[in-house]
Amino acid sequence: MSVRVPQLDLAAILKQPNPHIDLRTTTYENSTRNFLKALTTWKNRSINTLSERRKSQAAEKKRVIEKTHQVEGETNQCKLREIDLVAELEKEKEERQELELSVAAFKRQLSSLRDKCSSIDSEIEQYRVITENLRREKNKERSILHKNASRVNPDLQFCQERLGFSMEGIEKDQLFVRFWQLDPSDPQRDASLVIDLSSSNYRVLTSSPLLPSLPILVTSVNETGDIYLFIKQAREKYRELALMLEFDPVTL
Repeated sequence: MSVRVPQLDLAAILKQPNPHIDLRTTTYENSTRNFLKALTTWKNRSINTLSERRKSQAAEKKRVIEKTHQVEGETNQCKLREIDLVAELEKEKEERQELELSVAAFKRQLSSLRDKCSSIDSEIEQYRVITENLRREKNKERSILHKNASRVNPDLQFCQERLGFSMEGIEKDQLFVRFWQLDPSDPQRDASLVIDLSSSNYRVLTSSPLLPSLPILVTSVNETGDIYLFIKQAREKYRELALMLEFDPVTL
């Protein structure tokens, strides 16, 4: 608060018996004291403000340092992760290259297999044409055979009845031979053999009735290879057996 100093009348003051000028020091001292008090208050407030700012800055600095350490740690982890990712990428790159090589190899194999399939399909088509031609030729031959058989069957039946003998294939490489007219009193009573022709040595699988001399006849046919002579001799042996046993129903 400023104090307005009134104007001094110096002439009037000098006329006084004891000239005196009131300097009003009390007001000045009060003003000075108030100023110093205000200055002290400002200083203390400023110091407190600076202290608080210093504490705040210290706390902020600490927080920034901690954040920096945290960021550095995260950065280091990211760098380590980056190294791992780079290694994984390199591994994936190698695996991809290997897979690409494998795929290329499989494509070449597939192309080769397709070429083979195409070649096989062509061969199959050729075989199909050949098969169709052979089937037509076989059907033609079968037709001719049936036609010839229809002409031959009457003669064949006549010969079989006259000879009392028939022969037909049953299983693979097996021949069924039947004889009859062995017994004058019962011309329909018969005897039969099943001959195995699957190897160079002939075998008699079954015989009805049992012929005692059959092993000798088998040995002979394997030595000579004359199957027709074997059949002729077997019929004669069955006929002799029938006459010898007088056609015993239990035996024959």
